[in-house]
Amino acid sequence: MKNMLKKGILVVFSLSILAGQVDAQSPNVFEPLPPKAVQLNGHLDQYIDSSIEHWNKGVVPYDKLVDFFRNGRPQFALGEMWGKAVRSACMFYRYTQDPELKIILDRTVKDLLSTQRENGSISCVEIEQQPDASELWERKYVMLGLEEYYDWVNPDPVVLDALKKQADNIISLIGHSPKTEITDVGWSATNIGHEPCHIESSSLLEPFMRLYKMTKELRYLDFASYIIEMGGTKHYNIFEMALHNVDPYKMAGHYPKAYEMLSIFEGLVEYYRVTEKPEVRQMILNLYENVRKKEITLIGNGGADQPYHPAVCGEAWGNTAIEQTNPDITRMMETCVGVTWMKYCSQILRLTGDPSAVDEIEKYVYNGLLGAMKPSGYGFSYVNLFNGVKVNGQGWGWKFDDLHITCCNLNGPMGLAYIPFVAVMNSAVGPVVNLYNEGTVEMKSPGNKEIQLQIITDFPQSGKVQIKVKPAKKEKFTLKLRIPEWSKNTKIKVNGQVVDQVTPRTYLDILRKWGKQDKVEIVFDMRCKMIEAPKGVNPAGHNFLALKWGPIVLARDENIDSHYNRPIRIVPDAEGFVPVQKVKPTLPATCMEFVIPTSEGKIRMSDYASINNWNGSHICTWLPLK
Repeated sequence: MKNMLKKGILVVFSLSILAGQVDAQSPNVFEPLPPKAVQLNGHLDQYIDSSIEHWNKGVVPYDKLVDFFRNGRPQFALGEMWGKAVRSACMFYRYTQDPELKIILDRTVKDLLSTQRENGSISCVEIEQQPDASELWERKYVMLGLEEYYDWVNPDPVVLDALKKQADNIISLIGHSPKTEITDVGWSATNIGHEPCHIESSSLLEPFMRLYKMTKELRYLDFASYIIEMGGTKHYNIFEMALHNVDPYKMAGHYPKAYEMLSIFEGLVEYYRVTEKPEVRQMILNLYENVRKKEITLIGNGGADQPYHPAVCGEAWGNTAIEQTNPDITRMMETCVGVTWMKYCSQILRLTGDPSAVDEIEKYVYNGLLGAMKPSGYGFSYVNLFNGVKVNGQGWGWKFDDLHITCCNLNGPMGLAYIPFVAVMNSAVGPVVNLYNEGTVEMKSPGNKEIQLQIITDFPQSGKVQIKVKPAKKEKFTLKLRIPEWSKNTKIKVNGQVVDQVTPRTYLDILRKWGKQDKVEIVFDMRCKMIEAPKGVNPAGHNFLALKWGPIVLARDENIDSHYNRPIRIVPDAEGFVPVQKVKPTLPATCMEFVIPTSEGKIRMSDYASINNWNGSHICTWLPLK
């Protein structure tokens, strides 16, 4: 590990000379569709609508969030809140074009810009005290909020000018001596009694790369190169560690903070798109594969307090895919981590076209993300558990009168806003269907002609999907359909004709001359599967199993079953599947409920996401075995 300390690094030194190589633009394999091109009206849209109405257009106190910049903040890092609230609202506006939401955004951006100081900073800190420990992290979110606004709401030159002033001020403060090094600014991990880490400050990489792409002004790319040169943390080079396939929970010493690490690597993806450096691409892909295989749990999120990093409160990587049934865990799967993982998977999807990235997004959306959301629509759990009380709203944040806002309250809506962003995309050969929620899509063909896709389904209530393909004129192109990894026996017909060789965890390419009456019929294999517990370091966590119906994780709910956590033995059929019966839910708020055969009779299980534990009741997802 010592050779991956910051001193004497060769790989990142080579990165720092790339500033002159700026003409290349690495093309994405898939591209997002334009604003409002995707309109959902099925299962997922109800959650999106609820968040927009009750959170982004509802209780968010935008004026009070701006006041932290005008009057100072009473607690570290509170300056992140404005940018987080605004960036999800901007992504929702991209989806809805809601004029009421635009009025809110226009007003709060104008309010924020009125706080810009004479040195160009938009900061919670007086000029003479800059930079303080959490200031770069806060400024990162100021920049991201303004960039989302500029990209999707209003490309106002005044906003771009404010962004440049903010960035130029940061450049004037941060850098090699006599300036302050970026890895000398931060609060981690001295906040938990360990050596300085300061991983949070290097997440400025993403907004600086976005600003460079907006302006093509080299000083912003130079500063991004400087961030990478510095290695991301005070003592460990996380970029070289990723290149050498170091396990995520061993990166960054005592503080392998999952959320911040993923934020930095999102910026690294943008850096790669400009520089096309092969080593950078490998870092990006290695981290993706290592997180996917070693950290992401049954419900699509990761990070835990035990057994490796108890002082980081469940927000650090913890070999969580293997340790997820460890009974010593008390906090795990922070919502900020899950949403940032979802966004990172979106980057991988666009960059590579790898369908596993959508498998990961789908797993998190239908289980971890919706399972963290308050039924009221205004807030998210800070962390989630599999067994016990599923949700926990306690964590870093601030109370505005009776409203407690945490970082996860603010990040959860961003995950919802990304659903239509990834649901259907475009490629050089034609449409790409990633998620199978009901909706309508308006897009262009490879020949630049209009196409409408109508997706008709009650998924995930069933695995039946119909897609009507309606090009303006007959045209030959490829329709790419993601075949989920969980659907082992997918059946597809085009105009009644069976399509052969449908393989899980791939895209099925249907190349034909499409006309207005063409339709695709899909039946996904939703059969219930048993998943054995991974074998982590604590043997007490080994004798468990879980159930999944299609992509939906099931759990026992104390609200309807007082014996919810008793050991059982599941009875599978001859093929190893569990012959469950889907029934009408006992409680009105439950989305799905199933009767499960066991050796001692039948039990009921519900979808993990819709079980309401905000009343302090319990669930059991990893089932103890007799």
